[in-house]
Amino acid sequence: MKAYIFPGQGAQFTGMGLDLYESSALAQEYFEKANDILGFSITDIMFEGTAEQLKETKVTQPAIFLHSVILAKVLGEDFKPEMVAGHSLGELSALVANGVLSFEDGLKLVSKRALAMQKACEIAPSTMAAVLGLADNIVEETCAEIDGVVVAANYNCPGQLVISGEITAVEKACEILTEKGAKRAILLPVGGAFHSPMMEPAREELAAAIEETVFSEPTCPVYQNVTASAVTNANEIKKNLILQLTAPVRWTQSIQAMIADGGTEFIEVGPGKVLQGLMRKIDRSVAASGAVLAE
Repeated sequence: MKAYIFPGQGAQFTGMGLDLYESSALAQEYFEKANDILGFSITDIMFEGTAEQLKETKVTQPAIFLHSVILAKVLGEDFKPEMVAGHSLGELSALVANGVLSFEDGLKLVSKRALAMQKACEIAPSTMAAVLGLADNIVEETCAEIDGVVVAANYNCPGQLVISGEITAVEKACEILTEKGAKRAILLPVGGAFHSPMMEPAREELAAAIEETVFSEPTCPVYQNVTASAVTNANEIKKNLILQLTAPVRWTQSIQAMIADGGTEFIEVGPGKVLQGLMRKIDRSVAASGAVLAE
């Protein structure tokens, strides 16, 4: 079975999407529509902006979403997903790709999500750290023993877990995890503690917007971050999407579930190759590639 996977924040690069815009009238139409919906020219920043401008959350998240979704649209008949998943922000791209959300509604939710997360980051200082080379249960148990908020946030691949929470609690966790044998436990250059209880204000704000949005039945199952299992019910998809901001991204488990359910060919749709790299660490026996436009 053909599985399409969609990247999250961090996959952006300067000049992203320009090749799509220049090679497809359909892509131009969607990019211009996006500029109208967002109320600013995101294409200017994507195509010609600096890395610094692209790093702004209100730009990064819509930019990655647009690159992914417009690429899927331009693939046309070649794009026939039998299962989809997206890493964090990428879940919204996946939901447009499998017909749950319209392009317009998906982009509006991504924009609201970005702004809500930015606001939540400003309420209290918080951060994330990557922990390499330890079993998940050791990381989870260590986080649970520390005073303050620190939780497992992204299960990216075996031996690579991202933790998230209050700065002091995350720093303390890094110290203890290094003592316990982590190859590395390093703070990440992020604006806040995504996928942790620190995102509760953002979850509440986004929940209101999600509740008002029409969710259709999907054309194929989506393996959601919260459940790491196939979901085909529109109301259940909506509920899981609301939980996603404060819950961990179970990416390793999602990919393993997709393979167990018959996924044999995984295609990353969007900027970069982050997910293809993670695929090789999760299961080397499965084909992983990036979506490309026909010449």
